Amino acid sequence: MAFTALLVPTYRNMLTALSAWLDKAQASGGGDALMAARLAQDMYPLSTQIRFACVQVLEAIYRLQGKPLPEVAGALVAEGREAGDHPGTIAEGQRVIADTLAQVQALGSDALDMDADAALAHELPNGMIMDLTAQQYARDWAVPQFYFHVMAAYAILRQQGIDLGKADYCAHMLPFIRQDAPAG
Repeated sequence: MAFTALLVPTYRNMLTALSAWLDKAQASGGGDALMAARLAQDMYPLSTQIRFACVQVLEAIYRLQGKPLPEVAGALVAEGREAGDHPGTIAEGQRVIADTLAQVQALGSDALDMDADAALAHELPNGMIMDLTAQQYARDWAVPQFYFHVMAAYAILRQQGIDLGKADYCAHMLPFIRQDAPAG
């Protein structure tokens, strides 16, 4: 199945958008204090949402290639779990996004393509294991988990007063708007 054609543009578009949101946050004067902001007390802060979104990307691109996760993925998870006490800076978040984007961009045109029915065991941090096909993993885990963290980051920034809207969320779609489309 052509997982590369599905996942690479998705990850590239949304990581690029996430980076642009952080640029907007920095320009607004929100500064590094935003990295500690949360939607709810029992949720991870913005800095963790950024790290975990990137971990989801790394997890998918390595799993679908049948490779072990790189050490950086484990480091990002550990940093994310500690982000309540050490949220980091917007510049650090931007670096994590840029490094992840570089790995996505370096993939060959069919790097993630495999048999959709191939067995894939996905172990969760709590020790539970999900037995999935590659298609189930990509469709039902990799994409939704990635969007969960990206959307949480978007919502945190909105909650903190950063001027973001739908056009910021799906900026990659703007080139497809018909120029002769009626307003409204």
